[in-house]
Amino acid sequence: MATKIRLTRLGKKKQPTYRVVVMDSRKPRDGKYIEQLGIYDPRQDPSVIRIDNERALYWLNTGAQPTERAQKLLEISGAWTQFKVAKGEIHTVGDDAEEPADEAAEVVAVVEESAEESVEESTEETVEATIDTEVIEEEVADDAADSSSDES
Repeated sequence: MATKIRLTRLGKKKQPTYRVVVMDSRKPRDGKYIEQLGIYDPRQDPSVIRIDNERALYWLNTGAQPTERAQKLLEISGAWTQFKVAKGEIHTVGDDAEEPADEAAEVVAVVEESAEESVEESTEETVEATIDTEVIEEEVADDAADSSSDES
């Protein structure tokens, strides 16, 4: 039997709520289902998504294929990621990843050093700019004194 994880519609007209269910793929949308995995209410703000991840993982491991919308809901709940990790399609960082961690620490140290250097350079430029401003202010004051003495 080909099983699917899909949505079954509930609710009144123009007020939908859905159940996330496992069904035989040959059954109609609102027909009899094998097991209910959760609910989805898009009318709430934010949308309500409650899925039993353990049961969803069980059905995914036994070969149930989710529809596109059901897959999105499983991704949001985290069941799809757990399934992919268990299947080996997504690799996680484990105990064997000590060497990349050392390389990452070296990269972080280099970035921190370059950031410190750029801060020091910008501080030096600021000091030089301050000194230049003081020199200009002195020259302006001298010019003003000279021009006032010339007028007298």
